Amino acid sequence: MAYTTINKPSDYFNTKLFTGNGGTQSVTGVGFQPDWVWLKSRSVADSPILFDVVRGVTKRLMTNSTGAESTEAQEVQSFDSDGFTVGSSDNANRSGATMVGWNWLGANGTASNTDGSITSTVSANTTSGFSIVSYTGNGTAGATIGHGLGSTPAMIIARIKSQAKDWNCYHQSLGATKQLVLNTNAAVVTTSDKWNDTTPTSSVFTVGDSSQVNMSGESGIAYCFAEKTGFSKFGSYTGNGNADGTFVYTGFKPAWVLVKCTSAQADWELSDNKRTTSGGNVIDKEVRPNSSAAETGGTDGRYIDYVSNGFKLRQGFGNWNDSGATYIFMAFAEAPLVGSNGVTAKAR
Repeated sequence: MAYTTINKPSDYFNTKLFTGNGGTQSVTGVGFQPDWVWLKSRSVADSPILFDVVRGVTKRLMTNSTGAESTEAQEVQSFDSDGFTVGSSDNANRSGATMVGWNWLGANGTASNTDGSITSTVSANTTSGFSIVSYTGNGTAGATIGHGLGSTPAMIIARIKSQAKDWNCYHQSLGATKQLVLNTNAAVVTTSDKWNDTTPTSSVFTVGDSSQVNMSGESGIAYCFAEKTGFSKFGSYTGNGNADGTFVYTGFKPAWVLVKCTSAQADWELSDNKRTTSGGNVIDKEVRPNSSAAETGGTDGRYIDYVSNGFKLRQGFGNWNDSGATYIFMAFAEAPLVGSNGVTAKAR
């Protein structure tokens, strides 16, 4: 059996850096037509913003905010064959600002899904384990929503988008009785009204009666991720509080890592292999999805090493590596440790 079905992870996920020009700009070099684009200014304090093919181009949500979805004609204007086009908005294309865009491939289209008690609209990529799911809540505990992945989600980020609501996160390392919130720094909490104490299946995820995820008559959005060997990993680790930090096995060299401390109040931390001073394994730049703050790092120190089979923490920092603290992570690959032919893979 092949170790991985994805020898070239950048066909499904890719990070693109660009500099804003304050006008209209086609950002190319992504390598595919993205279905989910997550943008953040690196040099200026602007909110991280999300756009996807299911909600429709120009429809914006912000990861650091409970704000409802808005229509922004001058932010992401189109999803293109090799990237995306941005307009003149400061959040998406501020003149002279350095920007980062994280891009995921879905299905390059949408389909109706009737697997759950609530009919959903999905853009699902079963190879990479990623789906975008739109639905209308019914306010009933135990409602099920089809995700289209054909495998069990390891992480779900969901909210009602038509009202001011939190970004609610399910993670397989925590289970369906626990919840994290992407737009805050809060520690994990125990709750039954978000995921109904029910583990997702290969066809549906279950929501409770919380208005955060299942408000009657209101539209919701969920980003669902299934773990794929050699491409994505969703796990947990315990920090040790020093520069010879915890090593976390993923089975691939990471391209992108999102971390959250679950045992204490701490910001989310997001790193990638394109934003680094050294240009090598040492990743010393980070942004925080729950904050509008500009990118930090560089001379501040070494945060994390991306190595061939995982990542190693390089600083005793509470958001990454506090002694005895527990963390969850979400990671995507630059290159699998072993390719489909059994040979050690190289980055492409």
